[in-house]
Amino acid sequence: MVEPGAFIQGPCIIGNYCAVRNGAYLRGNTITGDHCVIGHTTEVKGSIFLNHAQAAHFSYVGDSILGNHVNLGAGAKLANLLFSKKNISIPVEEKTINTNRRKLGAILGDHSQVGCNSVTNPGTILKKRSCVHPCINVGGIVSEEYVIKGNTEIISYPQKSYALS
Repeated sequence: MVEPGAFIQGPCIIGNYCAVRNGAYLRGNTITGDHCVIGHTTEVKGSIFLNHAQAAHFSYVGDSILGNHVNLGAGAKLANLLFSKKNISIPVEEKTINTNRRKLGAILGDHSQVGCNSVTNPGTILKKRSCVHPCINVGGIVSEEYVIKGNTEIISYPQKSYALS
């Protein structure tokens, strides 16, 4: 189902039983499997969604691959371009592999999740069943079944009193 107000710029292939919601912007070179959701005000460019992948609302998915049953929380961004505009490199063990691509988003393994308002740096790889909690910036390669949480420690500083003049 493609809702009114969605914009699809081809070429795109959209699988069966998918929802492309109002305000979605598909910028071309996008392929979805079956039962996918591209939600309200989500922008997708040059990406692949495998079956049941969802970017339900307010997300950016650039030059990325979302595995089966991947879910992006509201406002998740899969960044695809370095500030330096250099080719994207991926650290693998003791080496760094140059992808020879100026633009490369994230590769998210099956059943991975990216929480609301989180950002993946260009060239990020989340292996199967990885989870990034909300409001986190993550890059590199995240191991299978790994959970990334933010620092929830609250630091309290003594109050200083200031005289008002």
